[in-house]
Amino acid sequence: MTLAWERQRLIQQLRREIRDERVLVAMLRVPREAFVPEHSRHLAYEDIPLPVGHGQTISQPFIVALMTEALELSGQEKVLELGTGSGYQAAILAELAREVVSVERYLPLAARAREALARLGYRNVHIHEAEKALGWPQDAPYDAIIVTAGAPRIPQALLGQLALGGRLVIPVGSLWEQELLKVIREEHGIKVHNLGPCRFVPLVGEGAWGEAEDRYWGPSAPDF
Repeated sequence: MTLAWERQRLIQQLRREIRDERVLVAMLRVPREAFVPEHSRHLAYEDIPLPVGHGQTISQPFIVALMTEALELSGQEKVLELGTGSGYQAAILAELAREVVSVERYLPLAARAREALARLGYRNVHIHEAEKALGWPQDAPYDAIIVTAGAPRIPQALLGQLALGGRLVIPVGSLWEQELLKVIREEHGIKVHNLGPCRFVPLVGEGAWGEAEDRYWGPSAPDF
């Protein structure tokens, strides 16, 4: 079976639970194999996460689709992504939004993601080195924010970077398991929807997990 055939098979599988056809078309257009290590490319279209180095993973395709669908993108948005990782999620977002700002704390991952995105012709993704403060307030506000790492709580810093009516999708819980939350910023507060259980590596920074927890996970962190 060719990778193109396997990609089609995966999209048909995702279609059972994902209703936003634009998300499925975007995932059909983006070659996941371009974002995984060479030795893992034969697994690119299995519905599983894959390690990409530095204790980080490229998320399970279903989770990528679910989180992207929850952002409710129409094509005109500016989106912030926390945790560039391989760059795969950023590529999906680039297909669906006007501009993507992504931050990554591991510089080798950021460099590889830039190269992969450039090879595929994406010009609307801007990758920055993550700072101690969460997000990228220099370019705020954002119409949507996606966080591909688990936080102990909904970070106030990210709510402050979210436009009124904007959507934040973030895993919240313990180091070992979280609930995937969709948070909508409203005029007098926030509305929170629980999208179900998930497992992500920890979000590190002010208002999230500290450096001690990050060292605990380290390069041999579980891959979810």
